[in-house]
Amino acid sequence: MKGGYDRSKSLQELEQQDWGEPTYHSSLVTTCHRLRRKPLNQFTVEDLRIMIGQQISLPILVPLAVERLEPEPLAEGRCYPGDLLAMVLKVDEAFWANHPDSFQRVRHVVGRVRDALSSLDEITGPTVQKLLEDAPRSLTSATT
Repeated sequence: MKGGYDRSKSLQELEQQDWGEPTYHSSLVTTCHRLRRKPLNQFTVEDLRIMIGQQISLPILVPLAVERLEPEPLAEGRCYPGDLLAMVLKVDEAFWANHPDSFQRVRHVVGRVRDALSSLDEITGPTVQKLLEDAPRSLTSATT
């Protein structure tokens, strides 16, 4: 079982915590509640982007996101190329201190993105450049 989790299970099952029905009926809240009940093996890039952007279940979802980013660093949900990476780079630095494997894997992905910057088109290139500039230095500084 890759990643140590049964991917046929949902976050709700893995964390053994049922949030119940949403008490605030916004699209985002409703979506997050729905995604907590969705099996991990059915998560899309967009699902990961949403949940990580809301800082939900990071120890489970960040490694899944990194698995998506390693073969496709600019994996795209519904926003723009690299939107999943953008959400991963916004994860609080305290998380990375407790998850060194994911930290190193993200640094490797960032290095690949940095190396590819010059080959990106005139819209994607500046967007990705800004994403890297805004990310924590610990994730974006060149490895030695």
